[in-house]
Amino acid sequence: MKIRPVILCGGSGTRLWSDPKHHQPKQFIDFGNWTLFGKTLERIKNSIFDYPIISTNKKYIREIKKHLKLKGFKKYKIILEPAKRNTATAILSSTLIKEIPEIQPLIFLTSDHLIEKTNLFNKSIKKHQKYLTDKNIFIFGIKPSNPSSEFGYFLSKRVSNKYKVSKFIEKPNLEKAKKIIKKNAYWNSGMFFLTKKSIINNFKKYQSRNFNYCLNSVKKSKFKNNIYYLNKDDFLKCKTISFDYAILEKSKEINAIKLNIPWSDLGSWKEICKVYDKFKTKYQKKKNIFYRPWGRYTNLYNGKNFLIKELFVKSKGILSLQKHFHRAEHWVVTQGKPKITLNRKKMILKPGENIFIPLGAKHRIENPGKIPVKIIEAQVGSILKETDIVRYQDVYGRVN
Repeated sequence: MKIRPVILCGGSGTRLWSDPKHHQPKQFIDFGNWTLFGKTLERIKNSIFDYPIISTNKKYIREIKKHLKLKGFKKYKIILEPAKRNTATAILSSTLIKEIPEIQPLIFLTSDHLIEKTNLFNKSIKKHQKYLTDKNIFIFGIKPSNPSSEFGYFLSKRVSNKYKVSKFIEKPNLEKAKKIIKKNAYWNSGMFFLTKKSIINNFKKYQSRNFNYCLNSVKKSKFKNNIYYLNKDDFLKCKTISFDYAILEKSKEINAIKLNIPWSDLGSWKEICKVYDKFKTKYQKKKNIFYRPWGRYTNLYNGKNFLIKELFVKSKGILSLQKHFHRAEHWVVTQGKPKITLNRKKMILKPGENIFIPLGAKHRIENPGKIPVKIIEAQVGSILKETDIVRYQDVYGRVN
């Protein structure tokens, strides 16, 4: 039987935007003729998958339909939630629709993950399909590329031919992350693989009230043009709780599919900068290179309310001490050791380190070393032009 992909597409991506006026849902941001939701749809265009189910809200319907048409999906179902109730209710309500047989395997994907080497990802799914039962749950773990406090982790033990999850760790601090990685902890990706029967059994056992409210909401839903409009009265009675807290941390039959592939949820501008650095040759154009006395900068991509640049600061190069009225900046160092001024603080950053420059903060980059400094910069704000620079000090005489 084919695997049914269920895409959870209700996230708002508020972490990326400090100004609610310019907020964009992360899964629909155009990063240069591609979006995370588009990448997710491309990932399920494989013979192992059935047509998709998409769980979302009224606000995103237009974007979702646009993406489905663009990627050539004629068959799909949309589950429309009348309110936010977190992932447990989203997963359950998507599962209970009549189109899905009880024995069908389901894979739950978030709409805002960037996954490379999808052939290995799909291969691992197919490999573990034979181990699915009416009670167990497989979660996808990603081998950490670095210690991070932005993700949850889990520890697992090999039992027979599977990995059994022994412990979940919720977003640890950096020191704890370093320690648990040494114990072979994996990032919890938030993707799950199980049967419909397993979801029903687990919710009946651990979240029986939520199960009944959700079942009633689906039974009373209205269906029109491929969209299930869930019953609002029953849906609002559902508890707001994540699938992790509702089921994963209670069930004794959680197994892991461990993946060593490039993965990111692009949940911060630091992660977004890393992606542009990795694929910068795709975005570099001669007409977008601008020379300055201190070196040069390249505009890699000009998006909606954000601009990605690469700064190249030559040896002994010094940018002006400056501030901006309309934008904040996120810097990730990719080469060299720049000396950074941020208001009254001065610091040396190393490759891989990052810093946030708030709107209105005085700042400067200097390169005291012999090796050129390279920084990927994300400018975020309403005006992203060179005119939005107020200079206080400049060794090249550019202060008015």
